[in-house]
Amino acid sequence: MHSLSQTSMSLAATALLTLPAVLHAQQTTHAPAASAATTISVDTKLVNIPVVVRDNKGALVQTLNKADFSLQVDGKPQVIRYFDQDKDLPLTVGLLVDTSGSMSNMLEEERTASSAFLDQMMSGKQDKAFLIQFSRSVELLQDLTDSKPKLQAGLQELGTTNPNDHSTGADPDDRDSSNSSGHRTHGGTLLYDAAFLAADEMMAKQNGRKALVLLTDGEDRNSRERITDAIETAQRADTIIYAIYFKGEQPHQDYGGNRSGGNRGSIGFPGSGGGGYPGAGGRRGGNPGGDPESHVDGKKMLERMTRETGGRMFEASKKQPVADIYAEIGRELRSQYRLGYTPDKDAEADGYHKIDLAFTSPDKKKFFVQTREGYYTGK
Repeated sequence: MHSLSQTSMSLAATALLTLPAVLHAQQTTHAPAASAATTISVDTKLVNIPVVVRDNKGALVQTLNKADFSLQVDGKPQVIRYFDQDKDLPLTVGLLVDTSGSMSNMLEEERTASSAFLDQMMSGKQDKAFLIQFSRSVELLQDLTDSKPKLQAGLQELGTTNPNDHSTGADPDDRDSSNSSGHRTHGGTLLYDAAFLAADEMMAKQNGRKALVLLTDGEDRNSRERITDAIETAQRADTIIYAIYFKGEQPHQDYGGNRSGGNRGSIGFPGSGGGGYPGAGGRRGGNPGGDPESHVDGKKMLERMTRETGGRMFEASKKQPVADIYAEIGRELRSQYRLGYTPDKDAEADGYHKIDLAFTSPDKKKFFVQTREGYYTGK
């Protein structure tokens, strides 16, 4: 694995081989002291559940309180110990941009809208963001930072080729190509790998509100990780996934630029030959072996990733441009409720635990609750 530049984050190879042994959702939590009634002792272990509520017209509802909700985990009622909107919690945002050939016509719109979104969202002193592009490899264009100029510089690198990726060929989506040594490398669009690595390497170490925003057509080719791995890792990292879906076009030209920003670098498993998983060959991915006849509906995959982590999928169109979608995502992130409960012995056991959140009063039945479907404990 090629190392990152000095200004980039040092990504320990050993951390990539296993998932974190301790769930972030189960870590000792200092709950914000919103009032005497909601203050939690230092030693209390909480499972945090970010929640967005809308009315039947789609408007955000921000006037609810703890008594309006009932919580069940694995079918058993739970006591909500903590409830607040937590608007002052730090926000960590990761932008994951698909730069494969099928997305080439959207890059400029993505870059412009992403620039405005980051400027708007990073309003607090502790707010941070990072930027990843993915196609045949997963590349960290800008490490986690609170610097808007650095993020803007990273956005300018979207669509340029990592100098460490020596693969050639007209299109990274569908063709195999040979490098200067004659070794063949498989094309691909490593969506699931990008989401997995962003959650595992970047988000798992952060506190507060966390969201990944995927800009992609949802197509995955040759990822090592399965969609279930990407979703589980995001859930373990308490990270919401939002997706901006673009109906991809037929792949055509690859990006041949050779600009290299001082803070870019590839991220991935050791031995991946340049970062991400170039040449992975679909070991565990959604299109095993890169079979061109295999096809998975990218839109449905994005709907699943967002639904199971508590986010939403938006479809970019002339009626709903990327800038408007970003504005809506921003409103949701600033309008979250945050529920916390202390798991009992069964809900603390290793494995997956299903969350069911409902409203307690009949007049609230017209509201729609948006939250993650569950969480993991243990390894």
